[in-house]
Amino acid sequence: MITYWVNYHERLTIALYQHLKLVFLSLGISLLLAVILIAIFSTRAQWLNTLIYFFSALYSVPSYAFFALLIPMTGLGTTTAVIVLSLYSEYILLRTFTTGIQQIDPMVVEAATGLGMTDYQVLKKVQLPLAFKSIFAGIRLALTSIIGIATIASTINAGGLGTILFDGLRTQSLVKILWGSLLTIFLCLISVFFFSCIEIIVTKKLGLEEIK
Repeated sequence: MITYWVNYHERLTIALYQHLKLVFLSLGISLLLAVILIAIFSTRAQWLNTLIYFFSALYSVPSYAFFALLIPMTGLGTTTAVIVLSLYSEYILLRTFTTGIQQIDPMVVEAATGLGMTDYQVLKKVQLPLAFKSIFAGIRLALTSIIGIATIASTINAGGLGTILFDGLRTQSLVKILWGSLLTIFLCLISVFFFSCIEIIVTKKLGLEEIK
């Protein structure tokens, strides 16, 4: 293990960087899309549920099949991988975000509306803060999910830690498989810890620790 790191640490570092790039680019796109969709359809539960069903159907498609469907249009490489990972995480984000919002006491929303707030103001000042924990739980869940799925992206020349894993499988090298697996686990733990720290900081800054 140590000998492999000494000899090939540059290759491992590049694969880790590529994996990080894939994951956080995909998560950023899906987060932006989720916020836009929630803002547009927050008062149209039927439409929002339809969207969730649509993305759940996409989520059920095996990643290899999804890659194969997109390759004729977007080609091999990072673009196809980012599209697939973004769509996979979109289902998780929308489901957890809407669940958190829907669990808010309707009386609270009604009171905010009675104070003259618009639908957008209710969403921004009431619903999102109260659903804060569900939102971050969804982000962490989506993050861990696409970190694992992103390893398969190496099969379409998108790079990442999958290059180490699949090379290990091809050459039957236990060392490569272990390094690929350990770095994937390490990336997952560090990323979750990073977002947990952000959650704590934002919670304290906005005074949301008092919201139960």
